[in-house]
Amino acid sequence: MASSEHVSVDVNNIAASLKENLQTMHPVSEECCIYRVPRRTRCLNESDFTPQVISIGPLHHGKEELKEMEEHKRRYLKHFLQRTKVSIEELLTLIKDKEAKLRSYYSESIELTSDAFVTMILVDSIFMIEHLLRFSNRKLVTNDDRVFGKPYIDIFEDLRLLENQLPFFILNDLFILAKTTSHGEVLDGLSLIELIISLISDLAADDLLIEKNILQQHFSEAEHILDLLRLCLEPSVELNDDDQEDTIRTQNIPSATELHQAGVKFQLGSTKHLLEITFNKGILEIPLLTIYDTTEGLFRNLHAFETVHCDSCYINDYIIMMKNLVVTANDAELLVQNGVIDNWTGDSQAVSNFLRNLDRQATLYANNFRYSDLVQDLKAYCRYPLHKWKANLKQNYFNTPWASISVIAAVVLLLLTIIQTVCSIIAL
Repeated sequence: MASSEHVSVDVNNIAASLKENLQTMHPVSEECCIYRVPRRTRCLNESDFTPQVISIGPLHHGKEELKEMEEHKRRYLKHFLQRTKVSIEELLTLIKDKEAKLRSYYSESIELTSDAFVTMILVDSIFMIEHLLRFSNRKLVTNDDRVFGKPYIDIFEDLRLLENQLPFFILNDLFILAKTTSHGEVLDGLSLIELIISLISDLAADDLLIEKNILQQHFSEAEHILDLLRLCLEPSVELNDDDQEDTIRTQNIPSATELHQAGVKFQLGSTKHLLEITFNKGILEIPLLTIYDTTEGLFRNLHAFETVHCDSCYINDYIIMMKNLVVTANDAELLVQNGVIDNWTGDSQAVSNFLRNLDRQATLYANNFRYSDLVQDLKAYCRYPLHKWKANLKQNYFNTPWASISVIAAVVLLLLTIIQTVCSIIAL
């Protein structure tokens, strides 16, 4: 009997503990839009997802290797308060009122006390706002500035990381509060939207072919900087005219070299939308892909965000398509020569490696691949013997003016020989 009572007590204790644990679980909110990169993706190249200079938001807050910038963040806060005259109490009160909403934007429970969390959000948010102000007006740069002054510290790569984001709404709320309570003209005529668009337009938009009007168009939908970049990359039109799924029947996507040998011509895309690759009448149009040393990290974070947050897989499909086009250094060189790739690394093999590395985290969804019709059209073009024959003739016999002259001379000589032979036979 005693044993039965003991078991009952144990079960009750376990049940009580489990119920308490279930009550304190971190709620998953529909507003969640800032995530940890999944470990399987992160292990491919950890440095592409980890801030190297500055932490923004709670996910990397307090890391020893990033503490050097904490003092500089507080300098920005001090200058902002002096210039705008908004009280620090007002700013803290606003953040405190939004604390629950702010925490819901992150995919995991933030292990900071309320005071520490609110303080961190204040310092990081005002740093971001002050950074935007100084970027747009260099007259605001002070002698103690280590971002725009000496020694210059480049932080923009860190601002594009998935794990290093702050929600736009808190930046905007703080900006409006400072603008409505400030004395003087420092914020007059300015909007946070224009400041953010100006920063992204100058430092990231050219890499991704994002025009300023597209940034403005999507800003109201965006939750943070990386989300804004992703939204601007979403295709403006679908490749198919019907509503059927884009089924790719084979993974054997031809490379640039194979297409070239089949007579396909490469041309810089007439559209400025990076993902809109089209094929028509033997011409494959590809929008300009600019590759810097930092491009891989940007695409990794965009793809990781798309994977954990979005129903679409546009970036995933673009990576797969480009990786299959550029398999070797020769493929890369072919696209560089045709003006489709702008390679700032100076190494054609690096372009191939860049796309191969990205492809390691991409997945081909056979029943929903954006470029499936495009691939089928390319393969059909390659299978047509006449196209290969014409390409071979042009590439091997008419590739230079002298080669063309030699071939024509040989043909003329052959014709003259035939004519002479025929005439001789007739004369007999």
